[in-house]
Amino acid sequence: MQQNIKETIKNKYGKIASQTTFANKVIQFNKQLSFTEKLPNGIRVMNPFQDNAEIISITEIFYNKFYNDDRKRKLILGINPGRFGAGATGIPFTDTKRLQKICDIKIESVNTHEPSSVFVYELIEKYGGAKKFYNDFYINSICPLGFIEKNEKENWVNRNYYDYDELFFAMQNFITTSLKKQISFGIDTNICFVLGKKNAKFLQLINKKEKLFHSIVTFYHPRYIEQYKSKMKDKYISEYLNKLTA
Repeated sequence: MQQNIKETIKNKYGKIASQTTFANKVIQFNKQLSFTEKLPNGIRVMNPFQDNAEIISITEIFYNKFYNDDRKRKLILGINPGRFGAGATGIPFTDTKRLQKICDIKIESVNTHEPSSVFVYELIEKYGGAKKFYNDFYINSICPLGFIEKNEKENWVNRNYYDYDELFFAMQNFITTSLKKQISFGIDTNICFVLGKKNAKFLQLINKKEKLFHSIVTFYHPRYIEQYKSKMKDKYISEYLNKLTA
């Protein structure tokens, strides 16, 4: 299996990432992602890198395609993976539709549509395309693992790391450690872009203590825009582009 992955990467994208590339650092980080400590009752962790055997190979292809270099990048942080985006594909703000259509990477085991991914990839297109965008930015989430909980109808639904105080406190050390590891990939710490106003408040709390970033710029979250402000999407994309390229 591992040899097949390497051959796929080599055949499609040239060379396999060395141990020092941005791609390899992300891949190793994802492979080691794990949280086994106690969570509030009813909350479960989503870890696509452990839950779906195909995801490691898919993400290796993605990161070797777009991050096979040692360039510094600016960081964009979401909240935590959702069930139909990174919780399924392992790639932040990337559902299976965008993964295949825009990134030319097909995933066999799941099929998802995520509104946040729609917005992000429209933004990426306006920026100049996936290659240019990922040359300049690395996207992940403040908490790189997601959470689900059963609602009153007994359906599993997404939860955010800040939805419950006890959940945030349980994840705080993990979040801080994960951010520091990702900064070591080659992140420009002069500025960090964060998606969601409430999300930004928690990052500000962490940053005040840890001094990770010199400044933090906050955007409305793509899901909020798609769900409540879709008629003004072009305006929000322009705001994103103006701040990302300032």
